Amino acid sequence: MKPNMTSGQSGRRRWPAEWERHIYTLLAWPQTELEWPGKLDAVDWAFAEIARLVTASERLLLVAANPVHRSNVRAMLVNAGVNSKNVDFLIHRLDRNWMRDSGPVCVKNGSRVEAIQFSFNAWANYPEYANDIKLTPLVARKTGAKLTPAMYNGRHVVLEGGAIDGNGRGTLITTEECLMHTKIQVRNPGFSKADYAAVFHEYLGTKHVIWLGGGIVGDDTHGHVDDICRFIGPSTLVIAREKHSRDINYRNLEENRERLTGARLADGSKPKVIELPMPGPVVFRGMRLPASYTNFLFTKDALLVPTFNDPNDRIALGILSEALPGRTVIGIHAVDIVLGRGTLHCLSHEIPA
Repeated sequence: MKPNMTSGQSGRRRWPAEWERHIYTLLAWPQTELEWPGKLDAVDWAFAEIARLVTASERLLLVAANPVHRSNVRAMLVNAGVNSKNVDFLIHRLDRNWMRDSGPVCVKNGSRVEAIQFSFNAWANYPEYANDIKLTPLVARKTGAKLTPAMYNGRHVVLEGGAIDGNGRGTLITTEECLMHTKIQVRNPGFSKADYAAVFHEYLGTKHVIWLGGGIVGDDTHGHVDDICRFIGPSTLVIAREKHSRDINYRNLEENRERLTGARLADGSKPKVIELPMPGPVVFRGMRLPASYTNFLFTKDALLVPTFNDPNDRIALGILSEALPGRTVIGIHAVDIVLGRGTLHCLSHEIPA
């Protein structure tokens, strides 16, 4: 298959790294208990803490279900000490809360921001997404970004933001489990690695793809890369490592670590790879949840990192602080949030300035 090269823009598009300047961080306030049954009160206050820390240095675009919901959220923000002057609202009923996946992937195109609209089908796993697929055009209109659907051979490409990570300089990292599996949660039937590389090049301006293997257990997206490996600088990756050989995540994470030993960036250089520990298993009602320290969120001045009441919290925060000396690294309690099968990065999406 060949992409629809009607735009002729791939040479001008650049997908910024997440540590570059944002005009907004996009976040949707919980609207139902679908993701967090019995935990919504605790999750609301966790969201308030995220909002407080984001608005300390940048603007927050919050999605609320309706004007009444917006009023309730505003009251909670005031109680939590959030800088309300840095909060704008977008009214839209959502099915789910994962802005990383249903929101736009924004690129720089010349002097303006372009919102690339990939199709969203709830990870080819859930039936509720009719409202979520309407979100990206609303965000584009609110932010003034140009809206561009990602089309390939006449098909609207399905892709979630959590499936990919980039360094802002032409390299993208993803997993075979998420994008290449032929039977489980198949996003784009028949796609090859070359097809994905062509899509990434055309719409994100990337030049090179690093393919990891599998993700972690409990991740209902079936292998999103943001739970296992992330860029924290143009040539630096952090990767989750499980050192307990009997842990169910051990084999996949070791294979991914081995793959990175031979990885190259778009410029041909080898990336620096920093290992992050995994927290101990987080289990709820017998279900292993995808707890990981790599699901962090960049703001203008800080790195917000999920924590899990685990001894490795301190170690992970220390490693990231040492790796990012000019940035404040802050832990956010995520034991309640992770019940929804994701944490800080999954819930948010940056809109570049």
